[in-house]
Amino acid sequence: MVKSIFHAIQVFRRSNFGVTKHILGFRLTRSNARVALICVLIGLGFSLSTGVLAQPTQATQAIQASPLTAKHSYTITGKVIRVADGDTLTIRNTENQKIRLASIDAPEKKSSSKRLGQPYSEPSRLFLSNLVAGKTVTVLCFETDRYGRHICDIPVNETTANRLLVEAGLAWANQQAGGKYLRDNELLVFEQQARDAKRGLWVEPQAVAPWVWRISCWQKGQCS
Repeated sequence: MVKSIFHAIQVFRRSNFGVTKHILGFRLTRSNARVALICVLIGLGFSLSTGVLAQPTQATQAIQASPLTAKHSYTITGKVIRVADGDTLTIRNTENQKIRLASIDAPEKKSSSKRLGQPYSEPSRLFLSNLVAGKTVTVLCFETDRYGRHICDIPVNETTANRLLVEAGLAWANQQAGGKYLRDNELLVFEQQARDAKRGLWVEPQAVAPWVWRISCWQKGQCS
């Protein structure tokens, strides 16, 4: 494209009335050389507008894929005073606010003799605690659930704690109810990468998703 423009410009500059030149096999006078040049420039403009030449940079792609650009409904700012498990924490501002990390599901911890915990529940909790415990954070929230918890993304540098947990193999992309609760689809990619690398809980050949565990173990008593 650029070579064609240069060629057309040179022909136009060298052409005189009554003198013919050749571009791409066509005989051109000065007047129709001007027309050819205009056509080439129009073609270049079309290529740019349709993205043929203008490809998005890696930075642009990262912004497009970032969970921080998602459509959150509101924010909450406060100090993290408790990390209960890998997907639940409490922050304090004017009052205590329970936060449930959006789009992920971490291994369940033991809560009673009938509610046994899953492998990697404590490493998952510690990982989240190391990221945010004792810090003042601004969480990006979508809604509250039936337990009154705020469903939120937790920004950490240029990503989220939600993503970091899945990347580390310490939480699942939440696909309960056919993906109803999955707002960040990139988590599916991160989960597959963690599976392939056998990070965290994925060293277990038969890792059980928490939403399955809650039914099979807690409700039906089929724990293993």
